[in-house]
Amino acid sequence: MSRRLAAAAAVLTLTVTLTACATSDAGGALSPDRVTTVSSQAASTTRNAADAQFAQMMIVHHEGAIEMAELAIDAASTAEVKALGERIAAAQQPEIDQMTAWLRAWGEPGPPDMSHAGMDHRGMDMDGMDQAGAVTDLERQSGVGFDRRFLKLMIAHHAGAIEMSEAELARGRNADALALARTIIDAQTAEIAEMTNLLGGL
Repeated sequence: MSRRLAAAAAVLTLTVTLTACATSDAGGALSPDRVTTVSSQAASTTRNAADAQFAQMMIVHHEGAIEMAELAIDAASTAEVKALGERIAAAQQPEIDQMTAWLRAWGEPGPPDMSHAGMDHRGMDMDGMDQAGAVTDLERQSGVGFDRRFLKLMIAHHAGAIEMSEAELARGRNADALALARTIIDAQTAEIAEMTNLLGGL
């Protein structure tokens, strides 16, 4: 009888222990996976004014790049410049969508609704021209002349995006925005090298 009671007590103790472990994992208090997920979510919601401004102004900047890229798709005289235009448009539209979603989640206005007073407009001009001036200039070009002008303007445009991204790395706090800034710097630095090579061959 005593042996049966001892065995029953041991089973009960094991059951209680296993239940406690399962409860801790389900509740997230002791689960490493849950801790990692919560930390990641907390990091993604940490932000400051520089992050919002980066997203707002980079959306505008990307929209300008796509506008110019679409002109290249239609008017470029070389397959290489047409293909570059297609790649730029394909890469930057998803980033616009991503930044738009951030602003909505953060309760911040998008570019059409925001006041530009006091905004940092670094990186928004090309060869001394604004977006409208650059597009007008491109629309006047044709043939190889278009290709050359497009490459020169897009090199300046990419340099502006890199400058804006470096400012975000210096002042921003949001992990997602900082990661995008690094992606833009890497991708557009590589494209500047590609465009410089294309320009040398025209």
